[in-house]
Amino acid sequence: MIGDPSVGLSAEDLAVDHTLAMLSAGIRFILDVTPVDAEEQRAQFLAGTVEEPVFSYREPDADPDVVDAQLDQLALDQVSDPTLADLLRGKHREMKLQLEMLRARGTDDFRQLSVELYGAVGPTLRAQAEDLLARLDVGGQPGDMLTAAEFLALAEAEIEAYRLDDPDVGIHAEVRPDVSGVLVEGDTLLISEAASIAAARGQALVQHEVGTHLVTQVNGAGQPVRTLGEGLAGYDESQEGLAVLAEVGCGGLTPFRLRQLAARVLTVHRMLAGASFRQAHAALLEDGVPAGTAYTTVMRVYRSGGLTKDAIYLRGLLDLRGHLAEGGSLDLLFLGKFALRDLPLVRDLHERGLLRPARLTPRWLRDPRAITRLREVAETDDLTTLTKGLG
Repeated sequence: MIGDPSVGLSAEDLAVDHTLAMLSAGIRFILDVTPVDAEEQRAQFLAGTVEEPVFSYREPDADPDVVDAQLDQLALDQVSDPTLADLLRGKHREMKLQLEMLRARGTDDFRQLSVELYGAVGPTLRAQAEDLLARLDVGGQPGDMLTAAEFLALAEAEIEAYRLDDPDVGIHAEVRPDVSGVLVEGDTLLISEAASIAAARGQALVQHEVGTHLVTQVNGAGQPVRTLGEGLAGYDESQEGLAVLAEVGCGGLTPFRLRQLAARVLTVHRMLAGASFRQAHAALLEDGVPAGTAYTTVMRVYRSGGLTKDAIYLRGLLDLRGHLAEGGSLDLLFLGKFALRDLPLVRDLHERGLLRPARLTPRWLRDPRAITRLREVAETDDLTTLTKGLG
């Protein structure tokens, strides 16, 4: 029985976990490192009136120093379950690093801390990205576009479908003026009011954001180990890889999208090599990326002083491809938000009966065609075949 120290997780262990999850929920890390004026700066940069955008950022809701002090009060050394203790120590270290990054926004220290959090671009990943950028033909992309309101309608329809499975699902979507692009923060899908999304990518993006990020949030938040809902250390890479697999699974991974993921990797590499914002943008133009798309890609990488997060989408996809190729399953990865490297630890908790079954199963994964497509992922060494010639 969960909560009985003799056979499961003790109340004391779960108290540490729940407190850590609560503190994590108060840190809106991606929102707080993303410019609030990205669209205004876009117009000036593309017009050539500014050489380098100077972005503005929101004040964090939670004072980093206060959260840091709260983290110091957690009795991590008293967590008795060794598996849970390992997971919570990793999460604790990651949150400390995030807080340090929030204090370092706009400085060179932010970029170095970002490498510590998300990694840099290794030679193999760079070569893969260069190959994809050179070989993928995107033709006349992006075609018809969806407005923010139109994409919101798609997302809300998908959320309502999940409410048929579980009426108590608390996820939702909203359009806001103070976000850039489309992102999930906690249990909410946030859509920029300036968002313009290729119609050919609409359903794939819904499965990426709702069918992966929000589904795993619901499943993780329903676990006795609440940090599975907020995300354990290093979860982003596997989450984004899983979300791209959702795009493959629903048949919506386009050449344009896969090329975009490759361009992000190369932009991170150029940023770390010392290229300016303007130089990184010019390099993408030479690669054939449209000026507006190139601006968004560079903004995402250069925000707050240099965020290497965008290299993890392709890296996460490649890691999960390897996992599938070795006969691995995706089932446990939907129990919450955690890194592939922590799968053995989560499996240990699961096999000891300390985790609950997933509340939601991704709708895209219920389609038999998705299983066939995932099998193709496992069998191919050429990611371009996963786009099936889609526009």
